Amino acid sequence: MSTLVRNTIRFIMFLLVQYYVLDQIRPIHQFITPYLYYLFVLWLPFSISRFGLMLVAFVFGFSLDLLTGTPGLHAAPCVLIAYLRPFLINLLMSQEGAEFNYTEPSIRSMGGAPYSLYILVFTFLHHAFLVFIEWLDFGTILYFLGKVTATTGLSLLLVFISEMLFFRKQKFRTNTA
Repeated sequence: MSTLVRNTIRFIMFLLVQYYVLDQIRPIHQFITPYLYYLFVLWLPFSISRFGLMLVAFVFGFSLDLLTGTPGLHAAPCVLIAYLRPFLINLLMSQEGAEFNYTEPSIRSMGGAPYSLYILVFTFLHHAFLVFIEWLDFGTILYFLGKVTATTGLSLLLVFISEMLFFRKQKFRTNTA
């Protein structure tokens, strides 16, 4: 399956799962909301330019905003993690550059510890920015910190469950010329 078709299917599936499944769950303990949609941005191929990555992230986040009726709430954090993603990948990847041997970030392409750190950092950044945007309307600092921590924890659990359920088969590219 081509990369474009695979990512188009992911685009649609992440939107549908977030809107029709995860957004229908009542907030746990009044403020923990599960988010998984941002994983689409983190799973995009290495070969996308920063501008292209930010554009895809904006369209994806804005599409979810249109579904949920929250203009800019999801688009802004998606663009933020898309902008910062190349920086963190360059820090976490070995100098040999697995991005030339694999097409997208995964446990197999980055290694277990770097990939876990990659997911952890971007989950926290995404949720902190998303909750900060929500928090500007109301709340206290304890509400903000509690919601960021709890939502990040729940979302990390969902990310690792989805990694186990939906194994992304990646081939090692031997001809990188």
